[in-house]
Order: sequence, then C-alpha cells, then structure tokens
Amino acid sequence: MGVADLLSPQRIELNLPFRDKQAVLERLVELEGYGDAILDLEAFRRDMMAREVQGGTAVEAGVAVPHAKSAAVRYPSLAVVTLREGIDCGALDGIPSDVFFMIAAPADAELHMAVLARLTTLLLEPEFLEQLRQAVTPEEFLEIVDEFEQRLPQLDCRWQEAPTPKVLAVTACPTGIAHTYMAADALERAGQRLGISVKVETQGAGGTKNKLTSQEIRQCTAVVIAAGREVDMSRFQGIKVLRVSVNEGIYRAEELIQKAASGDAPVYGGIDLPREVVRIERAGVRAYRQLMNGVSHMLPFVIGGGILIALAFLLDDLSLGYADFGSNTPVSAWLRAMGQAALSFMLPILAGFTAVSIADRPGLMVGFVGGALAASGSTFAAPEGSGVAAGFLGAMIAGFAGGYLMLGLKKLLDRLPRTMEGIKPILLYPVAGLLMVGLFMCLINPFVGALNEALYGTLQTMGPESRVALGALLAAMMAIDMGGPFNKAAYLFGTSTLASLASGQRSDVMAAVMIGGMVPPLAIALATTFFKSRFTQEECKSGTVNYILGLCFITEGAVPFAAGDPLRVLPACIVGSAVSGGLSMLFGCALPAPHGGIFLCPVMINPGGYLVALAVGSLVGMVLLAVLKKKKDEPDAVAVSKSGQ
Repeated sequence: MGVADLLSPQRIELNLPFRDKQAVLERLVELEGYGDAILDLEAFRRDMMAREVQGGTAVEAGVAVPHAKSAAVRYPSLAVVTLREGIDCGALDGIPSDVFFMIAAPADAELHMAVLARLTTLLLEPEFLEQLRQAVTPEEFLEIVDEFEQRLPQLDCRWQEAPTPKVLAVTACPTGIAHTYMAADALERAGQRLGISVKVETQGAGGTKNKLTSQEIRQCTAVVIAAGREVDMSRFQGIKVLRVSVNEGIYRAEELIQKAASGDAPVYGGIDLPREVVRIERAGVRAYRQLMNGVSHMLPFVIGGGILIALAFLLDDLSLGYADFGSNTPVSAWLRAMGQAALSFMLPILAGFTAVSIADRPGLMVGFVGGALAASGSTFAAPEGSGVAAGFLGAMIAGFAGGYLMLGLKKLLDRLPRTMEGIKPILLYPVAGLLMVGLFMCLINPFVGALNEALYGTLQTMGPESRVALGALLAAMMAIDMGGPFNKAAYLFGTSTLASLASGQRSDVMAAVMIGGMVPPLAIALATTFFKSRFTQEECKSGTVNYILGLCFITEGAVPFAAGDPLRVLPACIVGSAVSGGLSMLFGCALPAPHGGIFLCPVMINPGGYLVALAVGSLVGMVLLAVLKKKKDEPDAVAVSKSGQ
C-alpha cells in the first residue's frame, strides 16, 4: 500500500479561490467525507479543529499538513486541496501555503503510519511539489504522486540496520503523524549532504521505528533529540546530547548535524557545565520536569477517582439518610469504592514517578513506598500510620528523596565486583532502598504532618476577606502562564486541599482554582464574538472553539491568543480570573473533584453562585480585551512608540 492508495480523485480539488484558512480546512473535512473512511464527519471535524487550536500545521515550501487522530476515523485517508494563491498559515519559512494535505488517522492507527511517513518524505522533494502545482485534474495529480512514490526506496529502507553512525537522532511530535517523519527525513538528508553518517529513530503513532541500539549509542559522537514531547533519556546517560523542538529538527537540520558531529553538545547527566549559575538554573528546570513527571502520572487517578466519587453522591438516594450518604444504593456504593480505590494511589503514584524521573526504574518502588508512607503518616512511634499524614507535600518530598537516595545507592554499589551486577536490581536496590526511604519518611513525617495541619488549619480559620483574597490569587495564577509553573503550582495546591479532606467532601480552594482556569478561554471566546474588529478573521473563527474548551476547564485554548499578543491578552485574562476566583470564594462555592468544568455543577456547593462568578469574570476579561486590543485597521500604539513616530 502506498500514498496514492489513501487518495481518490473525489478527495482532490485543485486551484480553489479560497483566501481563508478556516474555509480550506472546512472543505478538506468535507472531502474526507467521501467514501466510508470516516464514521462521524462532525466528530472528526471537531477533532481536527481542536488539533489546529493546539498549533499550526504549516510546514515549509508552501505546504500545510493538517492532521488529527480521531475515534471517528475507521481507517486512514488523505484529502488534498491546492489554491490559486497561497495564504499565511504561520509556516516558519514565511512562505504562504497553497498545497494542503489533510491526514485522517484512527485513534489507534498503526498499520498505515509508515505509508503516511512516505508522504512527508515526498513533500520534501521540490520537483514533486512543482509538478503537483501544475496538475490540472485530480487524476493527473494522482499519477504524479504514484510516479514519485515509485522512485522512493522500499518502505522499510530507513529502518534497516545501518553501519555504525557518527550522529544519532530521535524525532517525536505530539501526534506522531507528520512532523516526526519530516524531522527524521530532514536530518537524514542533511547528513547525506554533509557526508556524515546519520541514523534516526522515529517515535510515531505506529510505535518506535529504527530503534537505536545500545552499541550505536556508546559509539556515536552525539545524539540529536528533536521532540515536541517527553522522550526517555535514561539510555543517553554520559552521551553528548542536543535537545531541540521537532520544528527545529525540520528547519535547522544541517546546523544541528554539523554541531552534533563536531561534538559541540553537553553531556547528558554530566556536570561539565561552564558556570555555577547555569548549573543552578538547570537544576531548577530539571527539578520541575521531575515533579511534572509524577504529576502527569498522578492526574488520571485524581480526576477519575474524584469524578466517580462525585457521581456516587449525585446518584445516591438522600431519603435513605446522611449517615452513609454516597453509599446508600448499590450503584453509588460501587462508584464510591472505585473512586476511593483510584484516589488511594494518588500520593504513591506522584512520589513513585517523580523518583523514576531521577533514578530510572530502581526509583519506582522506593518512591511508591515513600508516597504510601506519606499518606499514612508513619512514624517511628507509629509505623503502621498516625492520625497526622504528611499528605501531598510529604509525597513530593518522598519522590525527590527516594530518587536521589537511589542515585546515591547506585553510585555506592558501583564499587562492588562485576560478578554482583545481577543481584543489584533484584535484591540490593529494593532492600536497601526500602530501608532508606522508610527511615527518611518516618523521620520527616511528624514535621511535615504538623506543617500540613497548620496550613489547613489556617485555611479553616481564615476570615471571609482573607479567603476571597486567596481565591483571587490562586485563580490569577491559573491565568499567568496557562500550563506553566504558576498554573501548575496553583492547581497542585488545589488538589492538595482535596487530598486532605475526607472522601466526598468539597474544597472551596479547588473551586477557585478551577474557575481561574476556565475564564481565559471564555473571555477570549466572548471577545472574538462581540468585538470582532479587534481580531483577524481566522482568530474570530478559532475563538469560538474556546467556548467549549473554557466550559470544560481546558485553559490551553487561550494559549495561541496569549502567545500572539501577551502584553494585552495576559493582563485581561489574569484580572478576569482573579475576579471569578474571589467571587467563587465569596459565594462559598466548593468542588468534590479537581476537573470537569461546568459538568461538576450538579455535585458542587452553590452551583448558581459559581456560574455567576464565572460569567462575571469572563465578561470582565472580555471588556479588558476589547479596551486593550486595537482595531485591526488602527495603528498599534506600542509599535508606533517603538518606531519613534
């Protein structure tokens, strides 16, 4: 099967007069509806548009490759549109896009991912694109695709074992469909032009291909990691590594290969940093990533468990009494038991995967047990658990402590004879690690537990004014960087208040945090609806998606707007979120789960007040956006002042 097999003349339209990206995407979605590849065209359209909101899919040389994985797709297919004149889609080379290949892939696509990789290879051929643009009919377009595809080597040639390369690379993008393979192709071609042997491992939607061997890693000069998501770095300890975005792998391929081949790259896991201040800065970034590794694994347990417990209360029969409310009926009892089971893993998972990010697999058991000890509040006096748990903060400490204790233990045991290598992972690491983390947690649990008691005791005794101020501050933090450290810190504080409560109880702090994350996309959606003159036509169309994202507590829908105009968008969103967070606290709103948006209204305290607070903050954000942003036909005061006019 080749690229041409995923196309048909009915899904190709040439030389269209469109001047708007949204219209092009809508037409491509309509073309994808020809045949039986798409089960639900409207669901696929939503998934495709949501992918576009995350970031543009324009590549280079006037080509755009909009793509999405969707459960609404039965099997992969392609649709093509070419334009009479290119339109600006945000390509890094600045060239307007006039050739659009839309890729529709199933959510669990594996079989055809290699075929889609061939398409990305073809798109890097200037002659191929030139002939496509000259095609007059869909049938001629298909013939050109088929002709150039026949010139390619066999499909698996890239993944055959090659001689020991001088430079290795790993490419990976969030969806694993297009950019993964384009970066791989760009790096391989750059190596060919420079006469440097290059081997690239691709981590795409169909799995890892062309996997780097341990021998190749040991013998290479350097490794280039061109990735838009997390990549397992443990195998590159002690190797020179360049880490860049997947787009840089496409557009700076030659520069990266030259730099890697010269050995001009830092040693991964090494300490040969030029300045102490750089070491400290990198240590801070490294600690943040390590913690986020634990948080990302923990969140499904928190969200799934919290929402199931909320459903248990929603579906229970209050007439049976308050004593066992949430477990009165068989359905609610089952939901509550499942939710509590998930939540019981929250702290061990957080600590375990934080430790894994530090010490690799040996850190998992140590961190997991450390998190469990933090949850139980074990001390030397009460090893089975005390009434004062170290909680969320204790689990964070357990993750870092467990990871670094295991790193130290591994270095210490490296002095043992090589004949003992086999018993390290199955005997020495688990036993010694368990003893160390047990001693450490029993030592610190009383102090961290007392700190937690003081913190949450202070929250309980706060007066109305102080709680309103706290709600406003936390909600504002959710809008400062929309997914960055401030946002994560506020969200983690909110979830920690839930963790400190008994099952089914509600947190007003969590309510303020969640409303702060809902306001930015809603404020932007309202502004693009009622103040269209402040936005481009494309922004107005993509802004409507933020209604859904905001109501579902997906703050990231506001990120493209904030990135494009941070000096105006961020202040408006921050103020709007702060207003909503303060009002939520003032109205006494409280949530039993850390996610869900307006869908948690049936199980929250004072849902009417929550909706009012959300509406007021969103309107404040909208008005500020309208005031701060200039009409598109007016000169920008900031730009004018900078130019000296």
